[in-house]
Amino acid sequence: VQLQASGGGLVQAGESLRLSCARSGRTVSPHTMGWFRQAPGKQREFVAAIRRSGDAPFYADSVKGRFTIRRDNAKNTVYLQMNSLKPTDTAVYYCASTSSNPIMSALMAAKTYEYWGQGTLVTVSS
Repeated sequence: VQLQASGGGLVQAGESLRLSCARSGRTVSPHTMGWFRQAPGKQREFVAAIRRSGDAPFYADSVKGRFTIRRDNAKNTVYLQMNSLKPTDTAVYYCASTSSNPIMSALMAAKTYEYWGQGTLVTVSS
């Protein structure tokens, strides 16, 4: 499985970006896909996750109400729409996937996910 993230860039606070993560190499759609981010000097943190059905996506409190995760299984792609961006959202964003159906607490754990994309940099200026 290969994951290719794209869509990062430099924006001003309050603007929007949409990240995409295209999956290839496996015909069966992974059960759960997620987005994580890592700011300079900080640990990787959970952003959002979505199960195969697309129901009940889950978000970190820091992005709830501003970010939306969506997946298109036919296109093997997951998206992260990021609105009202803040300088604190500046980070490298990684997409990840797992064939498992993790419980809620495991959704937020990086170790749950077997496959990772290379990351795309999002920079938000004030």
